[in-house]
Amino acid sequence: MDEDVSTWAAGLEELFGRVAGRFFRAEPRRRARAYVRGLLAPLADKNGWTLAEIAGDTTPDGMQRLLNAAAWDADGVRDEVRAFAVEHLGDPGGVLVVDETGFLKKGTKSAGVQRQYSGTAGRIENCQLGVFLAYTTTRGRTLVDRELYLPKSWIADRERCRDAAVPDEVEFATKTTLAKAMLARAFAAGVPARWVSADEAYGQDNKFRSWLEQHNIGYVVAVPRSQPLPAGGFATARADHLLAQAPPEIWKRRAAGDGAKGPRLYDWATATIPTIGEHTPDGWTRRLLVRRQITPTRAEPELAYYLCCAPATTPDEELVRVAGARWAIEECFQTAKNEVGLDHYQVRRYDAWYRHITLAMLAHTYLAVTAAVSPKVLAAASSRSPSAKSAVCWHI
Repeated sequence: MDEDVSTWAAGLEELFGRVAGRFFRAEPRRRARAYVRGLLAPLADKNGWTLAEIAGDTTPDGMQRLLNAAAWDADGVRDEVRAFAVEHLGDPGGVLVVDETGFLKKGTKSAGVQRQYSGTAGRIENCQLGVFLAYTTTRGRTLVDRELYLPKSWIADRERCRDAAVPDEVEFATKTTLAKAMLARAFAAGVPARWVSADEAYGQDNKFRSWLEQHNIGYVVAVPRSQPLPAGGFATARADHLLAQAPPEIWKRRAAGDGAKGPRLYDWATATIPTIGEHTPDGWTRRLLVRRQITPTRAEPELAYYLCCAPATTPDEELVRVAGARWAIEECFQTAKNEVGLDHYQVRRYDAWYRHITLAMLAHTYLAVTAAVSPKVLAAASSRSPSAKSAVCWHI
């Protein structure tokens, strides 16, 4: 136990050492260390008051100053955290996962807040939406980038933006645009990843998929069942209609990674789809991947559809693995909110949101790396035909 505690403490000091240069004075540097230690502490609520109390302060003024006024480079800290994650978790077969999460808020003052759909709540709520990038490998997973989504109603009201400290140069950007910005930063930083995965909100965007192909990065992205796909000649067909024409022997049972109760088993079907007037990287193909839930008691098993682009030699099992890797970001959201207070902030300013989220990502990445390098964790880890009706070719 003493050896574990020593290892954990050394890891935290290593990470603090990496980000120290991003704080321009000693006071905010010390305050950030105390802030992160508070985020890692077993507190029910991790707000300015509780973080100040555990740091030995009598008021939350210092913690609030760290987020709202102190001079430090939050984007620089993000870059150091990403580099730390790559150093300890990096793998050439890594997957970069894009998704968003909601932060429920009261009032109208917090940057980007409005009534909008939150997947976190499963309904329309008064909330902020953050778009995130996760990095997942066989060694671990963590959040490596973040962007706050500002709806058009905010960008159209520059006075409101100034009240929330939104810089005048910030323009409206769709969630897909924010995702591309984060991915571009990861590519430029040399993050070792062969794949990108995302849900339907991003997967059905043709420009997003084309952008990934232009960067020679493979993808497995979810699409709706109504997604139009080439079906031979100049014809197109919905994804679910193509599946309805497929022979029954296309399905193969495979695991899409491990879950809390063992392998995540589903039935999967894969088809090569033609490309018409579109450019893919040389030697690459596009495929449709379909996941069918194993539910013998249900008359209509749940189906999920994915569009994929990858080298032609990529086995179907690899596409299944990447499809399963998308769940990693959901697990990151859950652990970051439950363990390091990702959603516990009480700030309204645009820059303060980025600062809290970045420090929470630092704490989360520290936990992810600690789990990956722990001897106990490592020990545990080591013990575990063509359709007649279209040009779509199902893999049998």
